[in-house]
Amino acid sequence: MAGGADAAGGAEPDWLVKNRAAWDERVPIHVASSFYDVDRFVAGRNSLRDFEVAEVATAGGVAGRSLVHLQCHFGQDTLSWARLGARVTGVDFAPSGIDAARTLAERAGVPGEFVCAEVYDAPAALGGRTFDVVYTGLGALVWLPDIASWGRVVADLLAPGGFCYLAEFHPVVDVFDDDRLVATRPYFTVADGDWSDTPGSYVDWDAATTHNETVEWTHPVSSVVSALLDAGLVLEQLHEHGHTLFERWPFLERRADGTYHLPSGSPSLPLMYSLVARRPA
Repeated sequence: MAGGADAAGGAEPDWLVKNRAAWDERVPIHVASSFYDVDRFVAGRNSLRDFEVAEVATAGGVAGRSLVHLQCHFGQDTLSWARLGARVTGVDFAPSGIDAARTLAERAGVPGEFVCAEVYDAPAALGGRTFDVVYTGLGALVWLPDIASWGRVVADLLAPGGFCYLAEFHPVVDVFDDDRLVATRPYFTVADGDWSDTPGSYVDWDAATTHNETVEWTHPVSSVVSALLDAGLVLEQLHEHGHTLFERWPFLERRADGTYHLPSGSPSLPLMYSLVARRPA
């Protein structure tokens, strides 16, 4: 079931309840972490990656445009686009994330609207409004079971001539073992998802947490592109990147700019990808 409730308007699906509880609990851990460094952000730091800003600029930029950020967490990237001139709206399913985003906007003195809603419910939650740009950032799509419905949501949110920008970790990375370049997991989407029960957070694996059961779905790049094409959008950019933003394997090498790369002599692999898809005018 793609939406937040079953077809009869009944209880929310288990995956949604568990994932929301996990993220809701982790928001204050993330806000307090050095990983997100909120104080530096409030002082003016932009949290976007250089390649994102450059690729969005190639697509037309955000200055003076309306932008909606799906799965915005507590709003750093959303507000970073606002600092580049966009009129921003962030959407996330975790109430604590939306509360933290509103607080962050006030502290940073950056205007932004934040709405608590599950992705598939975003068009209704936003009152049918459309936007010049739909942005989805890193680590978001794995939390969605139905990528085709996501593509239709993106199309519904875009104004004619507007574009979607997506930057994501490459799904081929999830095929490999956590310590070796040995394939141990499927590349194509498993309908029931990958259920796990892992305490802590990527910002602090020793953090005390109780809502630890989550479910994720791997979506091949072809599925993501097809979802947007099937929804009527036109693909304008598709890039694969040979770096990532965290130590996915212990043998990755960290460079001065904070990116992680496979060692020299290793087989080359795409570690991230990004795309631009536009709604015809």
